Amino acid sequence: MPYRHLIGPRAYVFADLKELMAKATPLRSGDMLAGIAATSAEENVAARMCLAEVPLATFLTEALVPYEDDEVTRLIIDTHDAAGFRPIAHLTVGDFRDFLLSDAASSQMLAALAPAITPEMAAAVSKLMRNQDLIAVAKKCRVVTKFRNTIGLPGTMAVRLQPNHPTDDPAGITASILDGLLYGCGDAVIGINPASDSLPVLSELLKLTDDIIARFDIPTQACVLTHVTTSTEVINRGVPVDLVFQSVAGTQAANTSFGIDLATLKEGREAALSLKRGTLGDNVMYFETGQGSALSANAHHGVDQQTLEARAYAVCRPFKPLLVNTVVGFIGPEYLYDGKQIIRAGLEDHFCGKLMGVPLGCDVCYTNHAEADQDDMDTLMTLLGAAGVTYIMGIPGSDDVMLNYQSTSFHDQLYLRDVLGLKRAPEFEAWLQSIGITGPDGRLKPPGGTNPLLAYAPGLAA
Repeated sequence: MPYRHLIGPRAYVFADLKELMAKATPLRSGDMLAGIAATSAEENVAARMCLAEVPLATFLTEALVPYEDDEVTRLIIDTHDAAGFRPIAHLTVGDFRDFLLSDAASSQMLAALAPAITPEMAAAVSKLMRNQDLIAVAKKCRVVTKFRNTIGLPGTMAVRLQPNHPTDDPAGITASILDGLLYGCGDAVIGINPASDSLPVLSELLKLTDDIIARFDIPTQACVLTHVTTSTEVINRGVPVDLVFQSVAGTQAANTSFGIDLATLKEGREAALSLKRGTLGDNVMYFETGQGSALSANAHHGVDQQTLEARAYAVCRPFKPLLVNTVVGFIGPEYLYDGKQIIRAGLEDHFCGKLMGVPLGCDVCYTNHAEADQDDMDTLMTLLGAAGVTYIMGIPGSDDVMLNYQSTSFHDQLYLRDVLGLKRAPEFEAWLQSIGITGPDGRLKPPGGTNPLLAYAPGLAA
């Protein structure tokens, strides 16, 4: 059905909820590329004002991507928590914003509501929010997960140690891992993006990380970020796998372009669970997402990219992941043009994921041809730290030499911890102290002395 809103003498008409959502989205290059963005600031304001009056219940009856054509839509509708939705069923999108910002929306209340909030509801309310609103509400949302440590506790922020190498050289990867550990990184995961799809190479990388974790008794987990079906295959070959990884998107067609469906993800999770490698919990999945992925696959169905990103979190949610992160600026300026758009997208993604009960982290990043720089990333990283982000990336020198993009470095997390008082996962924090990397206050100890990590790789001691 059409939606209408008057601004002065002019009536703005939006053909359906899908168009209304797109026109209400803060401007970004991907929606312009798709031809669905608001054509003026006035039209954008009209759409937001109109969207504020839409009842939340409308999103349960008016699908943006057809139920018959899309298994993600079916997942969202068929698993919706109707009983949990009752406390907010009477609200409009605007009312929902006011509620989320009120003291009534406590951390406990938001956790109970999470299964009842569809991605379209989360995306809609985010479109009415300023950046500070997204931060304030996300700060109240707590999602705690466990494998060998506890991630997401209040006042904590984890780091993925990302030791990528352009040729998957074991010595280079080992050096980066040990360097990151000496900076106090790695409680989220030691996660390698492999350059190769070779099963022998992937198996050796998995054995390498498993050996380092076992040798030093590190309370963390490892992951080689290969396709879910490849992870399943190496599990069947007896290779040690902690977490199963997969990139996911918000439509069935986009996921098909990744070579996956929901059944494939279920199979990968069951394979990882069968190994029983977690010591504290069984959150065995690691997912990555990013605004623009469905559009880049021509699988967006005319839906705005931010709403589709929230739908990707609906794909993640039933698999109880340990980690999910939006690789916010990685796809490029065609989808998020500059620092302003990247910052806004990162805050939106974090808000929507946390509101839906997903352990959302963020790869605070940009490509070299985007109109963004490291100052923009400092801003986004700081805002996400204030918002309670689950984890960020730790990459040698901020520059990924394999994927060729800019992210956050090992030392960036030290800045955030110092300025915002953020702790690491408690089990990992205790390990860092026991091995002599940090003191009781969580700060790095001064250089000097001996450390068993340096004995493992003598070249780092120089």
